[in-house]
Amino acid sequence: MDSKRLIIFIALSFGILLLWQNYFAPKPTAKPAVHQQASAAASGNADLPASTAAPVADSAKLARGQRVVVDTDVLHAEIDTNGGDLRSLQLKKHNAAEDASKPFELFTDKGERLYVAQTGLIAAGNAALPTHKTVFTAEQTSYSLQGDKVEVKLTAPDANGVKVSKVYTFKKGSYLIDVRYDIANGTAAPLSTTAYYRLLRDGKAPEGEGRFAHTFTGPAVYTAENAFQKVDFSDLDKGKAEYTKNADNGWVAMIQHYFMSAWILKPYEGNAVCANAQACTFQLEPKNGSYSAAVMVNVAPIAAGKSASFTVPLYAGPEEYNLITKVADGMAYAKDFGKVHIFASPLFWLLTKLHAMVQNWGWAIVFLTLLVKAAFYPLTAASYRSMAKMKALAPRLENLKQQHGDDRMKFQQAVMEMYKTEKVNPLGGCLPMLIQIPVFIGLYWALLASVELRQASWMYIVDLARPDPYYILPVLMAVSMFAQTFLNPPPADPMQAKMMKIMPLAFSAMFFFFPAGLVLYWVVNNLLSISQQYYVNKKIENARKAALQS
Repeated sequence: MDSKRLIIFIALSFGILLLWQNYFAPKPTAKPAVHQQASAAASGNADLPASTAAPVADSAKLARGQRVVVDTDVLHAEIDTNGGDLRSLQLKKHNAAEDASKPFELFTDKGERLYVAQTGLIAAGNAALPTHKTVFTAEQTSYSLQGDKVEVKLTAPDANGVKVSKVYTFKKGSYLIDVRYDIANGTAAPLSTTAYYRLLRDGKAPEGEGRFAHTFTGPAVYTAENAFQKVDFSDLDKGKAEYTKNADNGWVAMIQHYFMSAWILKPYEGNAVCANAQACTFQLEPKNGSYSAAVMVNVAPIAAGKSASFTVPLYAGPEEYNLITKVADGMAYAKDFGKVHIFASPLFWLLTKLHAMVQNWGWAIVFLTLLVKAAFYPLTAASYRSMAKMKALAPRLENLKQQHGDDRMKFQQAVMEMYKTEKVNPLGGCLPMLIQIPVFIGLYWALLASVELRQASWMYIVDLARPDPYYILPVLMAVSMFAQTFLNPPPADPMQAKMMKIMPLAFSAMFFFFPAGLVLYWVVNNLLSISQQYYVNKKIENARKAALQS
């Protein structure tokens, strides 16, 4: 197989894979996962996490109570008094994918969508403790940030002598929300309780997910002992990913393209949740078409007549590297770089450093592409030299084809003899490229997963995470790919030659739907490749002319 045929094979394989994944591959459907446990229902603790009661089916719609509205400089939140759930969370600095005039809504229980944060308390001897079904009382219905923080206090009904308050603390400029329980044990016996913190969401693709920008959506867990693990919704449905882990650190999350939410056991700032607890357990499970990612905290016993408070932080916001890496260990893994994290992570780190220098993500992409091309120049030059030699031999190759007619065996033998005489390796043009492929794929994923490009402008483009509004970059991409076909040696097979002419059109059609930041990288990469290839071709052509003249 010659280099041109191999390149065609790789390109077509990549295109077919994209088309299959985004148009024809069957999508897993969320199936109900109903479990029954008589003792749990009898105790009034049905529909609670499995460490205390086996999970039963969630209702299709969450009960709606009074809404408490909270406004900060970066968040608009709605807390429902039914369960004290965080039911709606809008990110003011990020616009909606479908309507740029509206803020992006991460948490929601509107329409057919469900993505909420819930908490509750469980005790074997006190079924009256507040859960995500308890109706709380709010001191007021509207809060706004006046100083550095604002607290929202919700009070639960008396639970057989135990008084419980649930307090949300929102901070200025922060997506980190502290969720605190204040418990006063007014009984004559010690109180042993378990607190649960869970993220409940449907299995649908997030708003605005494009066909050619598909990334992972689902639960994830990180602990120092077990590292980072993503779990597909479909695996939870099939019972292939029953996940229960004990740890005193880490976080449990729901992640999607650009955004995430996570309950954190050991934040960088603040007390470790499990430091004074008996145990902490992570759980992932399906909940009747929805999915739960939860952490259970066995709270240290509270003596009779005593009070205790404990806080679990909730991060709910963008997967911005400079934000999430300051929250807790391992949070950088939430940026979904796919299976090429080893390549994408350092490339993204370099991209952030370039952005710090030029203060523009578009120009940072341009300079990053320049640096990567410079680093691989020796390999690229070797590839182009081989291809230039192949191009120079094209007339002789055509003569051999005419000379041997339909005798393919003699034709191949003559071609190999010519390559041997001219010291040309037919694979020399593609092998250096194959070495670079993992790095270029890593760069692709680094750009695809970067929420930093969202709403970032460059020249006429107002959002590098959206397709080019005027299609200038995709057109340049098609033109540059077509120009490259004239610099490469023409395939001997007429069918291959036609394929090389069609490929730029086929691939440019896909790039019309790609985020502009990705297309910018490919355009710059192609223009640099054309320049390098033209320089190498010209250099070899001049050397050949000089040899003939001498």
